[in-house]
Amino acid sequence: MTTILSIQSHVAYGHVGNSASVFPMQRLGVEVWPVNTVNFSNHTGYGAWRGPLMDPADVADVVTGIGEREAFSEIDAVISGYQGGEGIGATILEAVAKVKAANPEAIYACDPVMGNAATGCFVHESIPILLREQVVPMADLITPNQFELGFLTRTEPQTLEETLASVDAVRAMGPSTVLVTSVLRPDRPEGTIEMLACHDDEAWIVRTPHLPLKANGSGDVTAALFTSHWLRTRSLQESLGATVSAVFDLLQLTLDSGKRELQLVQAQESYAHPQMQFEVTQVR
Repeated sequence: MTTILSIQSHVAYGHVGNSASVFPMQRLGVEVWPVNTVNFSNHTGYGAWRGPLMDPADVADVVTGIGEREAFSEIDAVISGYQGGEGIGATILEAVAKVKAANPEAIYACDPVMGNAATGCFVHESIPILLREQVVPMADLITPNQFELGFLTRTEPQTLEETLASVDAVRAMGPSTVLVTSVLRPDRPEGTIEMLACHDDEAWIVRTPHLPLKANGSGDVTAALFTSHWLRTRSLQESLGATVSAVFDLLQLTLDSGKRELQLVQAQESYAHPQMQFEVTQVR
């Protein structure tokens, strides 16, 4: 059985961070050990929230306790996402080092959350630099959107060729596998969006309709599902197809519901049994 240590935020109401990613992975049959970096009432997109930001020392203490159960060797991947403060980055990297010491085959999957093309960066100004200089070089798999990929590589990719070149540049920094979660090339058909997966000299892309909603937590679900499928199959085509199918159905269900929060539980069959309704095309 695949086991993943997921070090992310937690909210009681709604679905972001671990509150978005744990259940879909469990629905795939993955054993997930969540370590929470915040314990908020709701995500910060509402403008008001309650609850504590965890001290990095407390997060490290939870990880240490897992190690005291001699369980690090069981972990196949460490996942991290939104980093609310600088201190948590070092804590995550320490956890990764401990896991890899116990299981050299384990991977670190990092979602380098910092912003998007529409709104720019929405994290503290120190976080993108931290991600680029310290965190991403230690990752094996990263899941940036096109905007984040550009920041990491100091480029502004637009076309598919430019995006592939930026992927090569970020892979030269350390990660061997890259999932670009939103490719918005100028020559795409109107009303569509693409997702691109790359590993070594191989690359695959898939196009879907671009649904008109802002869905907090969808990136967390995407990173979790792709990492889980990748660990199981080591097939870019299959991992990308299954991830995109499930996330699209989740977003469509959310849009149809008229609600702001992801309809995460309602969409559970899409994780376990993705329809594979979109063509995945090899571009390299």
